[in-house]
Amino acid sequence: MKKGLLIVISGPSGAGKGSICKELTKMLNLDISISETTRQPREGEVDGKNYFFVTKEAFMDKVQKDGFLEYAEVYGNFYGTPKDYVMSKIEEGKDIVLEIDFQGALQVKERYPEGVFIFILPPSLEELKNRIVHRGSETEKSLEERFGSALKEISYIDKYDYCVINDEVEKAANKVKVIIEAEHYRVTKEIYNLIQKYKEEMKCSTLQ
Repeated sequence: MKKGLLIVISGPSGAGKGSICKELTKMLNLDISISETTRQPREGEVDGKNYFFVTKEAFMDKVQKDGFLEYAEVYGNFYGTPKDYVMSKIEEGKDIVLEIDFQGALQVKERYPEGVFIFILPPSLEELKNRIVHRGSETEKSLEERFGSALKEISYIDKYDYCVINDEVEKAANKVKVIIEAEHYRVTKEIYNLIQKYKEEMKCSTLQ
């Protein structure tokens, strides 16, 4: 069975990563990775659907056993992408998407360089600022922090394989879809070995 793809999608806050991932699930047969976290479930959240909720002890034990593709501490709680969960999907031939920040993406790239790394950009920095402002939940200080963080993330764009500008969600999701479909036809070690097998079979057939 041909392996699935690990697709890593990053981009600054306000770029529309979540909306693109949601649109992709309508277009393609793929899964969105579920993270493990040590924080308590919020109202309406379901274990195994929104997150895998675990104790801090269980989380740190998994860290010691190299059980995460990436992990980070955010406001006193830990979040991580469980390696077994993601790799089992890939081995089943299923494509799986990680929507994570650039720091997590760089950790994943170190552990699984075969992944497809896609960076989502807004049409302009002005548009990015407008999107953050229109959320209506930012103070002037937090807006400056988010914008500064966005600029830092964008500076890591050369670590990615592809860049997609999100001027319209459906159009951007279609571009990502095309990338994923093209990646399935990339000449990989698996395909190379299959070609070698064909050559051997043809050689045996000729000798007979």
